[in-house]
Amino acid sequence: MTDYIVHNINYNTFLLLPQKCLFWENQKTLVLADLHFGKTGHFRKNGIGVPQSIFKEDMQRLLSLIQYFKPQNVLIIGDLFHSDANKEHVFFVRWRKDIARVNVQLVLGNHDVLDTQWYKGAGIDLFEEKFTLNNFCFIHDIVKPELSGDVYTFCGHLHPAVKITGQGKQSLRLPCFYFSEHYAVLPAFGNFTGTYIIHPRKGDAVFVIAEKKVIQIK
Repeated sequence: MTDYIVHNINYNTFLLLPQKCLFWENQKTLVLADLHFGKTGHFRKNGIGVPQSIFKEDMQRLLSLIQYFKPQNVLIIGDLFHSDANKEHVFFVRWRKDIARVNVQLVLGNHDVLDTQWYKGAGIDLFEEKFTLNNFCFIHDIVKPELSGDVYTFCGHLHPAVKITGQGKQSLRLPCFYFSEHYAVLPAFGNFTGTYIIHPRKGDAVFVIAEKKVIQIK
């Protein structure tokens, strides 16, 4: 867990991790977005043979982060699950009991369609639109960011990535953390997700994830 980058915002320290999430040191909180758990099960239920190992690898990656950083909170800013309940949701509930000491918070995303009681039964605290703490706001989809110097916003939803082009028309599409002056977009935590190419503006900061390292390119 050494190949991270320290990023400071409003006198708070955030560790940008190659596991496609961040650790908020001041609040001992692991922050991640767009896990899309259950997506592989959803595809299999519809006759597409996506291996369940993808889901299990994502779960193990999250557990390893919790074991290493020992957070008090895990804050998920949208799309914890991908669709209606399937067998992978049952597996998640069992897994949740193993980390019962950790507070799990979820800002609902557009894919979080399970009944409210299901989340409560799984030990998840829900926030319908956003979660705010001190001078930070966490929201799933930041359609119109509030351009305020007092509040910094973190969001997900976009699955941001950049396209890096080399010689011979070769190119790489790499997930990234994207920071503008007033808001940031986190990469999708789940491995079975698509990406959206962003186009940074002057003054923005971009950190790509490549070869299990976080690298600033802008």
